[in-house]
Amino acid sequence: MIKQISDFFSKHLLLPEDESSNDAGHCLRLSTAALLIEMTRADYDIQSIEMDAIIGILQKHFDITPDETGELIELAELEADKATTYHDFTSLMNQHYSQQQKIMVIELLWQVAYADGDIQKYEDYLVRKIADLLYVPHKEFIAAKHRVTDAG
Repeated sequence: MIKQISDFFSKHLLLPEDESSNDAGHCLRLSTAALLIEMTRADYDIQSIEMDAIIGILQKHFDITPDETGELIELAELEADKATTYHDFTSLMNQHYSQQQKIMVIELLWQVAYADGDIQKYEDYLVRKIADLLYVPHKEFIAAKHRVTDAG
């Protein structure tokens, strides 16, 4: 599976040269996608509107095609299935993402949670947990939530 992930990233998701490491950048994108997948699973009711939100988010955020998005989601689902903790995803983000990028991840999670027009308690809990793992201050956690719910 490592070869499959590596092939996908080298073929579709080359990063700008200012990234510290292509491997780290690829893993960060995969980690972000995996956390978004985990958000759809938080309330034990995966809805097509949430998956549609993920597709739109990944295409816009990473500037990738629909085919590339499908492959990234497939790989992210595999990573989410095999992960034992969210730390698997957040530790790399803590090493390589700026505070603003981590806040953006929280906002993306809120977008998926609110895709159906309602935030369930399990979804709220998961975003809160990820925010804590990313050391996003509570003020920023709440501000991201308001940006999403006020826009929707």
